[in-house]
Amino acid sequence: MRRWRAAIAVGVTAVLALGGCGAPAGVDRDLADDWPAFGAPVAFVPQAGACHPTVQDVGYLSGWNPVDCAAAHRAETLHVGTLTGPDAGRGTPPRAGSSGTRTAHAECAKQVNKAVGAEWRSGRLRLSVVFPSALAWTGGARWFRCDVSEVASLDDGSVIARRGSLRNALKAGSPLALGCFNPKLSKDEVEEMRPVSCTAKHHAEFVGVYRFPDLSYAEFQRTTLRAHKGCRGLIAKYVKVPNNGDMVYRAGTIIYHPYEEEWQDGDRGVQCFLWVSDRTLTRSLKGGGSRALPVT
Repeated sequence: MRRWRAAIAVGVTAVLALGGCGAPAGVDRDLADDWPAFGAPVAFVPQAGACHPTVQDVGYLSGWNPVDCAAAHRAETLHVGTLTGPDAGRGTPPRAGSSGTRTAHAECAKQVNKAVGAEWRSGRLRLSVVFPSALAWTGGARWFRCDVSEVASLDDGSVIARRGSLRNALKAGSPLALGCFNPKLSKDEVEEMRPVSCTAKHHAEFVGVYRFPDLSYAEFQRTTLRAHKGCRGLIAKYVKVPNNGDMVYRAGTIIYHPYEEEWQDGDRGVQCFLWVSDRTLTRSLKGGGSRALPVT
């Protein structure tokens, strides 16, 4: 194309020179001034509401191939944020456990909770914070994606394909919301939490997410009894019984806590379950009071 344009330009110039005449009406002899100026480059920024066939760890532009959320997919971008200040001034994308990652995770958790209609850890969901590639970061990209996926179960965190958006996915009555369970125990360790209907025979029920204080993961492991105490407070509120010394005689507690890497990235959400080992439950204990959860 460049050779063709050059040939035309030379030809026109030659014709004008040979003719020895002025420029025809409407021609100003300047062959370059009518080319439009190139616009400023626009950096790529992902859009919230996009669904993806796979779960991504890095937001490569080549990997941005969204699909219709009504089709089978494994992740959905529910929010897109932007890093600012010192977190945006680094030479590379935030690393695991860094200030930038914790900042992004906090915003993602807040916005995803709004989007799904409840605390995201109260359902079978996984939250992934996705940053741009190192090359895109060098080019000025400072966005981060808040991607959410459906997982198989509490114990099996593998992502499963689903259809439909996760917006409002944890509203009351959602099949994704954590409910009642039958724990499979080995001594004091929970090997599996088998979900059942709350009207079926069961021994455990999800009551809420306890936000553990901002301590190191090593300190958390040394003070897990603090998490159980926090969960007893959630049980008392959930069942509507006094939160006092009698709680240890009303129900036991089962907790699921973030992995170390999740903890370092700022996730402090401990999933709390009431556990009754000496009798069988056949309904939810929510709001049941002392008659539903007596001191034994």
